[in-house]
Amino acid sequence: MQDTQSLILKVLKYEHPEEIPVFAGILPAARKLHGKAMTDILRKYPAFFDPKNLEDGTIHMPISYYAGEHIDPWGCVWSNLQEGMESYVTGHPIPRREDILTLKAPEKDMGLPHGFMYLRLLDLRGFEEAMMDFAEECEELDQLIETVCVYNVRQTEILCESNASPLCFFGDDLGMQQGLAIGAQKWRKYMKPAFKRIYDVVHAAGKHVYMHTDGDIIEIMPDLMEAGVDIINPQFRANGIERLQKTCKGKIPIMLDLDRQLFPFGTQKDMRDHVRETVEKLYLPEGGLGLNLEIGMEVPLENVDALLGALDEMRMYKR
Repeated sequence: MQDTQSLILKVLKYEHPEEIPVFAGILPAARKLHGKAMTDILRKYPAFFDPKNLEDGTIHMPISYYAGEHIDPWGCVWSNLQEGMESYVTGHPIPRREDILTLKAPEKDMGLPHGFMYLRLLDLRGFEEAMMDFAEECEELDQLIETVCVYNVRQTEILCESNASPLCFFGDDLGMQQGLAIGAQKWRKYMKPAFKRIYDVVHAAGKHVYMHTDGDIIEIMPDLMEAGVDIINPQFRANGIERLQKTCKGKIPIMLDLDRQLFPFGTQKDMRDHVRETVEKLYLPEGGLGLNLEIGMEVPLENVDALLGALDEMRMYKR
């Protein structure tokens, strides 16, 4: 069995990967809730989980997954009531538009956390204020984007210098349950050039861009590729299997995030059918398809086992 990153490279280059690459992740809250029972299931699938990482039961979490509050280098206040789940921003450091003019990027290098570009604008301004900036296309918006983008370019340069991997991973949720909050036209005008500047750094270093992005992003997926994304990690439910077939199959490589909204409520058969249908509709022997599984604390253990079993079987699918 090849390592997952090598398989992903073959997928995005359409070089006939030997199997479908799979990322399987269990949120810390689910590990904490189920304890040994969850660990026993994970041990059954060494293709997805290194047994060495399961031995002592230690659960490693980013700071944003701990209960309480923390302030990031940009000055955003993050709050968390549920240990093991991601926190969210409750304190926005520049709620007034005029504050954009004096905003300074952090001197500290914080890397490229999830929400590094588009969501960073919302975290700094607050959702409603940011939406007004985009709606009115104020001059300050250009300066805000420039400040955040320049910082991210530097963080990307550091990443490429320090990371030997051929893949660089980015995450920024661009869509909502239906479409983009700012609309595709404004996204292309304001955000596409910023992402391209960042991803140009990756390509100049001879590496490839893997981008996770939640929500309904179908209409800008070709734009993401033009901006430099080599493989996209979109959501199943928000984008729909038929639209994904039409837009992506044979054209845009994806690591598809399976239907998290189904996992808590379906039967074990539903889990197996979902994985099989997804593979059968999107698979091409030359590549273009990988699968991503994220398990939250609301998913029954029997469904976790069924999903992992189906993925373990279907990753070797051939047509």
